[in-house]
Amino acid sequence: MKIYTKTGDKGTTSLIYGTRVAKDDLRVEAYGTCDETNSMIGLALSHLYKEKFQGKEIIENVYHKIQTNLFHVGAELATPKGKEVKWSLAATDIEELENHIDEWDTELSALTNFILPGGHPAGAAFHVARTIARRAERCAVSLGEDANPLVLAYLNRLSDLLFVTARYVNQKLGASEHALHSKS
Repeated sequence: MKIYTKTGDKGTTSLIYGTRVAKDDLRVEAYGTCDETNSMIGLALSHLYKEKFQGKEIIENVYHKIQTNLFHVGAELATPKGKEVKWSLAATDIEELENHIDEWDTELSALTNFILPGGHPAGAAFHVARTIARRAERCAVSLGEDANPLVLAYLNRLSDLLFVTARYVNQKLGASEHALHSKS
């Protein structure tokens, strides 16, 4: 199988079940932004490759499952309304995100003001993934009633987990957080 098909050379692509749409269709934008989120999570994880700290394997396992779920989110967004979704999310997927947020957040210092994204390269990459996940959520919201509420909730909670993970990784690796400076 060749990697190129030439079927998109005129600015269209196929949704699941073969419906052709413009490459700037809201569905394509939404699942493409989920793909960006997934890729940035992969980059964040790659920055952890040589690092050693307690809990690293748990983070990697959690995010490998999330990366798989993002493919399911993308498949759901690429499925035309009224068609069967082959890989769908469940409420338990969102609950898992919440459980990780609650668990890792208990180890972090309380936030008293906004923090600037950054820190260790892995932490900074998790911050970028968070902003891309927020954009994916906004794209999915643009679909209106065509968007599964579970997809919207999953993307919302994922961005929260990415924020907590960025802080958690930075703390584990000794990277300090910098507070937003107030104008005075």
